[in-house]
Amino acid sequence: MNNKPSLHTSLSPALVDLYDISNSIIVIIDVLRATSTIATALYNGAKCVIPVDSVSRCIELGKQIDGITAGERDGKIAEGLEHGNSPFEYPREFIEGKTLVLTTTNGTRLLNMALEKGAKEIITGSFPNLSVVCDHLIEMKKNVILGCAAWKDRVNMEDALFAGAVISKLRKQFDINCDSSHMSEAMFEKGKKDLFSFLKSNKASHYHRLMKFGFEKDIRYCLTPDGANVLPVYNDGKLIVKS
Repeated sequence: MNNKPSLHTSLSPALVDLYDISNSIIVIIDVLRATSTIATALYNGAKCVIPVDSVSRCIELGKQIDGITAGERDGKIAEGLEHGNSPFEYPREFIEGKTLVLTTTNGTRLLNMALEKGAKEIITGSFPNLSVVCDHLIEMKKNVILGCAAWKDRVNMEDALFAGAVISKLRKQFDINCDSSHMSEAMFEKGKKDLFSFLKSNKASHYHRLMKFGFEKDIRYCLTPDGANVLPVYNDGKLIVKS
């Protein structure tokens, strides 16, 4: 008898409705760059990260709580905000002990969808915190949905690659009867020796978008495992490090 929990991959927020969210841990994946930056800020001592869905709400909340307001729209710092989505903007000497109020194009929306559907637990995943995400999912022994934030509902390569990286570490512990999971793993296995070159040679759209703005260093960091190995967990409106 198979007592393993199930694992599914939703390659876009547009597909989330097809999965049983209320019975699952959902991993929000927005590799370039939101979830990589969340892990980095928390790893560097941020008190918490508050994800919000609009720039105006970000500015308003930042004023109320004296937080650092940050976010992007289409890969650039959003007008009216102090900081962008680059993990390099949040070194320890800047972010330690502070609250980061963050709005992003895709990730925040997916998180709100997961909340509305009553996810058992919401965590964020990226290559910089790959190992701690996998360890947690193995330990919890609950059904998992790997939720790719994608790009304006269009499937993107880098989020699927991260899902594939998780699956390659977890496949023995989970029952995986899900073609999008198998596809993600196959793609990761093909590209894992050099993910940056894989995105480049396969003309990944967000890779090109960020390269155009000069963010090669960001992309390379966001594809490198375990540089910020903390587990951001959503609790009462905030992402905090799970202790």
